[in-house]
Amino acid sequence: MDLQNKTILITGASKGIGRALAKMLAAKGVNLGLIARSEPELISLQKELSALGVEVKIFVGSVADETFVKAVVANYTQIDAIVNNAGFGVFKQAENITTSEWDSIYDTNVKGTFLFCREIVPVMKANGGGHIINVASDVAKRVFDGGSLYCSSKYAQDAFSMALRKEIRKDNIKVSVVYSGLVDTHFHNLEEGDAHQAEYLTSENMADSITYILSAPKHVVIDELMIHPMSQDY
Repeated sequence: MDLQNKTILITGASKGIGRALAKMLAAKGVNLGLIARSEPELISLQKELSALGVEVKIFVGSVADETFVKAVVANYTQIDAIVNNAGFGVFKQAENITTSEWDSIYDTNVKGTFLFCREIVPVMKANGGGHIINVASDVAKRVFDGGSLYCSSKYAQDAFSMALRKEIRKDNIKVSVVYSGLVDTHFHNLEEGDAHQAEYLTSENMADSITYILSAPKHVVIDELMIHPMSQDY
């Protein structure tokens, strides 16, 4: 499907996968709504992408803030797709996890996905369809020592996505989930491009995969996509 002149929202758009995806979609003529906490990075990206002749709106705030999410969606009468990409992790033994850490992870990884989906689904229904892509992780399908908090949040995000898919398929709204392995971003407390992450997936690899999902013909939905670097044993 041709993406030119489509309107797509991206959360976590200021860096990493979200930033790479924004650049890739802008090059294809997509009008963008970019959502993140970092205003300077969003402003810089907006200037860069607007030069390509596409509309780029930026929204600075937390995906877990219900008022903020409602305000973002209220800017649009047509949303062709959203990529819920915002997320982060805390990795430690369960007995050492604080209540604040638990709440923060679930707010971003689960509540943020829920809020944007809840607000956008009526817009998509009114326009006869749309596409929701939730960026999860391969740990939505497996667990590891020290991952009880992050893994459980991604399991919850995945379960929500699967149930939502059954609810709104009849409304011509696609729901896709991307399960990524190791990606060379700031997520792992290393700078993007660090030598320790040389064999990881790149943000551009992820952006390319998400663009592929978005570009599927109208009658085709890629429900799930699992992607890893060859160096990672899944």
